[in-house]
Amino acid sequence: MESGGLDSDGRGFGSAEEMWREEIGLGLADSSAKRTDWYSKGISYWQNVEASVDGVLGGYGQVNDADVAASDAFLKTLTPKFLSSSSRHVALDCGSGIGRVTKNLLLRHFHEVDLVEPVPHFLDAARESLAGGGAPGANERRAVNFFCVPLQEFTPEVGRYDVIWVQWCIGQLADDDFISFFKRAQAGLKPNGFFVVKENVARKGFVLDKEDRSITRSDSYFKELFDRCGLYVYSTKDQKGLPEELFPVKMYALVTSKPKGANSGRTKRQQYMPSVIR
Repeated sequence: MESGGLDSDGRGFGSAEEMWREEIGLGLADSSAKRTDWYSKGISYWQNVEASVDGVLGGYGQVNDADVAASDAFLKTLTPKFLSSSSRHVALDCGSGIGRVTKNLLLRHFHEVDLVEPVPHFLDAARESLAGGGAPGANERRAVNFFCVPLQEFTPEVGRYDVIWVQWCIGQLADDDFISFFKRAQAGLKPNGFFVVKENVARKGFVLDKEDRSITRSDSYFKELFDRCGLYVYSTKDQKGLPEELFPVKMYALVTSKPKGANSGRTKRQQYMPSVIR
């Protein structure tokens, strides 16, 4: 594992393992209380955030349009290669918040979208905005299921999803739960399904946010975890058009079988400032 990182108070850690040992009791005989505390404090932070675009984007609601446009362009490079034109396509929106990504992006491309989100008032707002009634027609696009479950406890339905979209939420998971989630979630993909992970990236190592209990990982940190998940990077793309004071954002398309060729991509990082979370 790439060594070295900082927390939001400026404290340095020699390695991610050192940080996780302190934060969740990694490697200790009885770590359950520390791990529970990590996740409960993260949920508590978001329970006090307004269920609005500006709220879930950490006060940077103005980045919504640029975010959606870049995600749409990236997804359009992938769907012709992976999605059959003869079937109903289904996506899973992980860490869905108020349904911002489902509403503005995923329902443009998929007939059905399921949402998984651990913060109840966010999911209530998403359900109110997105839920539809009646049996789906041939061309109808709708949000179907709303799961109020944290990702570390969620297991998707086997073989349901063409795409599992994970954006601005995986930083809440400790490394071992990150790996366990993606290993479980692979069973939720259709035979030609894939993941998209869209996240803030640190220049190197990691940055731990003590306030909301999240970690911003570097590109190499992510790639090591993807490898440990048994996933392959099919392509990547850097997000453009966000304020310079924010962490850079990278999109990864991940597949379960080794592709013939993959664009590893490279990213630049601006000066550290508090990151966009969702």
